[in-house]
Amino acid sequence: MNAGPVVGIVLVSHSAPVAESVAELARGLAAGGAVAPVAAAGGGPDGGLGTNAELVLAAASAVDRGAGVVLLADLGSSVLTVKALLADEELPPGSRLADAPFLEGAVAAVVAASAGAPAEAVAAAAAEAYGYRKT
Repeated sequence: MNAGPVVGIVLVSHSAPVAESVAELARGLAAGGAVAPVAAAGGGPDGGLGTNAELVLAAASAVDRGAGVVLLADLGSSVLTVKALLADEELPPGSRLADAPFLEGAVAAVVAASAGAPAEAVAAAAAEAYGYRKT
């Protein structure tokens, strides 16, 4: 990873354990050097299933290193929550929602960010994960 600012990654899921597990896997697969900051924002306000805007904001703030924050969301209200926070300009400057599969996109984003890629390239790497074929 370069010595300058690095892109942070936030994983937004309806489930805290899912978000945390995907973050752990992405960090592990990106290891071998410095790993970009990754935060999980999963679960609803009561700790059950759902999406919590306050958790997303706290996670984005925690990983913001001045180069932007790329957020990946699992589905439905997670996507809508991130879009609303972006529209209201509540997230750190340079934040963007990646149109990407949650698991594969998270791994690609963390690897790209850890290599020092800018936010646009990190989001693009995550989106490219849609093309990963298993057959």
